[in-house]
Amino acid sequence: MFNRILVPLDGSALAECVLPHVIAFAKVFDAEVTLLQVLEPPRSSAIARAIDPVEWEFVRAEADGYLNEMTARLKGFGLKVTKTLRDGPAEEHIIDFAHQNDIDLIILGSHGQSGLSDWNVSNLVQKISLRAYTSMLIVRAYHTVNNDLTDQGYRQLLVPLDGSQRAEVVLPATKVISQYCRSKILLAHLACKPAMHSRLPLTPAETELVNQVTDHNRKWTAKYLEEIRSQLMPGVDCRIHILEGGYTELHDLVEVEGVDLVLLSAHGQSGNPRWPYGGVTLSFIVYGTAPLLIVQDLDRHKVQKTTAELIAREKKGH
Repeated sequence: MFNRILVPLDGSALAECVLPHVIAFAKVFDAEVTLLQVLEPPRSSAIARAIDPVEWEFVRAEADGYLNEMTARLKGFGLKVTKTLRDGPAEEHIIDFAHQNDIDLIILGSHGQSGLSDWNVSNLVQKISLRAYTSMLIVRAYHTVNNDLTDQGYRQLLVPLDGSQRAEVVLPATKVISQYCRSKILLAHLACKPAMHSRLPLTPAETELVNQVTDHNRKWTAKYLEEIRSQLMPGVDCRIHILEGGYTELHDLVEVEGVDLVLLSAHGQSGNPRWPYGGVTLSFIVYGTAPLLIVQDLDRHKVQKTTAELIAREKKGH
């Protein structure tokens, strides 16, 4: 499933928050790891012209030494690791490298060299997540990293499902991780009451209809999640949570249960190729606090380009 893992680093301690997860995922999936560092020259042409070429070579040599150190460090844990150093816009090089080298998973820290901010993910992570169209693991850099890099156990996995086959693309990864780490799995479903449009309070008959549909949906969901639980693996501690309300209920469940990893498909029931993510997944990128594994369910060639992207590319061609 995840045979080739790409790990962008920028030399900062914040970006290195991903290392325990890199080791864990590389071992769980027996994957090859590529460390990529992109050196970004100043984007102002005037400043860029003022850079001393000799000084820039020193910067590149320092970055190469850092990558050598990180490569040796990860190889010390038995991982298969290669490194790459590039110059230019970081988001473009990371996305291009992922596409050109058939990367299955990008592991990113939520923040890096630019430092922590009150945004849940950095500008760089936003750009990569919106354009890479591949599976991603986002690690929250504002959490303390355990000095023992091999102690990333994933004791509690949260798997929100909406009943669609698209959402179920996370199940193979869930099964592999739970078997390797002996994880407890929380299967969750948001059961929203059906909307009944009316300018006046609902009549008793209308209220009864809403209750009947809600009861039907709750029973169907319970049966569906039981079937998923039986598919995962006999003997796995797998609990079911049927929640009522909005996305906040899922975020609250993460906090209450101490979830170590949230696993989501990029899209669920809607599967709209106009957007890179469905609503629940986007909510966890923007507001989630736990490490987030997003399994891409769409081929990147099938995702529709945004109007801004089409116009920008058209202008570049002139």
